[in-house]
Amino acid sequence: MSDLKTLQQLAEKRRSIYALSNQLPVSNDEIVKLVEHAVLHTPSAFNSQSTRIVVLFGDDHNKLWQMTEDTLRDILDNEEQFAATKQKMDGFKAGAGTVMFFEDHSVIRDMQAAAPLYADKFPIWSHQTSAMHQYVIWTALASINVGANLQHYNPIIDKKVANEWNIDEHWELNAQMVFGAIEQPAGDKEFKPVADRMQVFGK
Repeated sequence: MSDLKTLQQLAEKRRSIYALSNQLPVSNDEIVKLVEHAVLHTPSAFNSQSTRIVVLFGDDHNKLWQMTEDTLRDILDNEEQFAATKQKMDGFKAGAGTVMFFEDHSVIRDMQAAAPLYADKFPIWSHQTSAMHQYVIWTALASINVGANLQHYNPIIDKKVANEWNIDEHWELNAQMVFGAIEQPAGDKEFKPVADRMQVFGK
């Protein structure tokens, strides 16, 4: 099988999996090595390497989602609305861990100073490199049959996260990826026509 075929199959296999458990088919060390590889080899504009990652397992993973649940309880107005939210939080807690994605704003500022012509673009490029890290890690997890889903509870949990895990003040939280053993596969996915989303010229 060609490398391209394998890559395309993994792109199809990478889905949002919400029914997760903490019984991973691989060791925690294998997850850490997978993330380390992504950090080293995922590209960034001007080789800025601004993405920062924190991986949580076990009690720390549970602490993150209990913290998020408590924060949302204070925000949401009615019990019915919160009940659905708590169900989501319980689903996240059932997983094995969470990858938190940050961007280091001190790096972005240094890049802006070094290349002022592109200063207004570096925050945009920073989000793009964060997204690439998210996709690479998500797809790599799929390759070892570990399910994941991507969440965005920032900025409401940013301060609590920073305090709990002593996060550098220049790191901004962008996303949280819950991962675990796949208990139930993703459902069918609808696709908008490719013809409406892509154009080719000069063929």
